[in-house]
Amino acid sequence: MQTIAREAQGRLKIGQPVAIIDIGSNSVRLVAYEGLARAVTPIYNEKVLCGLGRHVATTGRLDEDAVDRALRALARFRVLCDTMQVSEVFVLATAAARDATNGPAFLEAAEKACGHPISLLSGAEEARVSALGVVAGFYEPDGLAGDMGGGSLELVDVKGSVVGKGVTMPLGGLALQDVSGGSLKKAQKIVRAALERAPEYLEHLHGRTFYAVGGTWRALARLYQAATDYPLHVMHGYIIDPSDGLDFLRLVEEADAKSLKDIESISEARRPLLAYGAIVLEEIIRLGGPKEVAISAFGVREGVLFDRLDPEAQKRDPLLAAASDLNLLRSRSPRHGEELCDWTEAFITSFGLPETEADTRLRRAACLLADIGWRAHPDYRGEQSLNLIAYGAFAGLDHPGRAYLALSIFFRHEGLSPDKVSSRIRSLAGSRYLERARLLAALMRIAYPVSVSMEGILPQAPLQARGRQVVLQLPAPMQDLANERLAGRMKALGKLLGMEPVIEILG
Repeated sequence: MQTIAREAQGRLKIGQPVAIIDIGSNSVRLVAYEGLARAVTPIYNEKVLCGLGRHVATTGRLDEDAVDRALRALARFRVLCDTMQVSEVFVLATAAARDATNGPAFLEAAEKACGHPISLLSGAEEARVSALGVVAGFYEPDGLAGDMGGGSLELVDVKGSVVGKGVTMPLGGLALQDVSGGSLKKAQKIVRAALERAPEYLEHLHGRTFYAVGGTWRALARLYQAATDYPLHVMHGYIIDPSDGLDFLRLVEEADAKSLKDIESISEARRPLLAYGAIVLEEIIRLGGPKEVAISAFGVREGVLFDRLDPEAQKRDPLLAAASDLNLLRSRSPRHGEELCDWTEAFITSFGLPETEADTRLRRAACLLADIGWRAHPDYRGEQSLNLIAYGAFAGLDHPGRAYLALSIFFRHEGLSPDKVSSRIRSLAGSRYLERARLLAALMRIAYPVSVSMEGILPQAPLQARGRQVVLQLPAPMQDLANERLAGRMKALGKLLGMEPVIEILG
């Protein structure tokens, strides 16, 4: 399977997929990615809930039925990787295989089943690569990464690209269920006692972000979205206010899981672990006092791939890397998207609109994504572009940022009226991002009738703010572009800004 990936230097190349097989305490999972890149794109994802870690805490052994299910899953994954012509397969094993007395025998059989050597991660190494997953998935992260699996909980401080020393504790969902004998009250006491013995981690969390990694916490977040009628069903970058989330966590601990809204979206094997995940997260919030909880779809697997990138590739902005990839793959002229970044920046500078670093990166990403819907039917380009962006596999992007990007390109195709798009996504963006999306779209609606998405044109036709006028300059050979359509779009920009639109012919 020939797929397209990006080199660290930014050149396009043809490559083969890479894959991670993650042998965890609860699930055994295969994820194949398009290639090794700063912005990794999954092309196949399959998990089998084997429950390897069930009863390890009390018996010290991996359950034989779970071992059998895991070995059959690994044999299947071997065939799938061969079918996809995966170039490299990285196989990881974590807490269950690490802690069980029959772990070595299982790993020997597992290597034969999957056909690849297995890296047994220590607790410290598991914490480190999980934190690297957060570094890979968030823009300038600052807080505490917490990865809750079936057998263990890893905590490690992250700030920018700096990963602190991690700690691992036996507070995974299966482990808690095992040692507590199924008693949630006993589990809560175990969790509280363990976390109170790790103050050096939680005391530095106050006022910062807690990055929640792991399937159980993602499942809880999915149920919380359903309970609050949240408009965007994307996990990565979803932010929960701790004060609001605590009541929901207590509800999960006290209620029958079957009564929770949208519980059908959670696998039956996962449901018994929800209450244990809620207990751990509640205690982290209570003891650590984070300003927010950010749900991460990136963890150990993505951290392992990130760790294999060269330093220059690691420094790239994950959002801009992904937007650049899509620009190369789907735009009529990728260079035009880059020119649009500079063209809009020149206008915004002349207009004097303040831009933060976060504003600039979002605007540049929107410009790179502006033409990805051009192959769609004209009547649906706005809607399709909105869906591609709002639900795309982007890293380094929170949900208001997603809404801004999606709205910018929607308005570019459909016009500037806010009423043309759902009030739910408008509310997600917020009033500031909504108005910035309309402004950027108004600029794009002028750029495209001039350039027809071809490179080399926009630098010849600058748009500037001069006093109370907004002025588009066209060189004499392009003067016939100044028709009613272009004049109408200049008028719309002028109305948005309260300025007089002018088309000026040079030479």
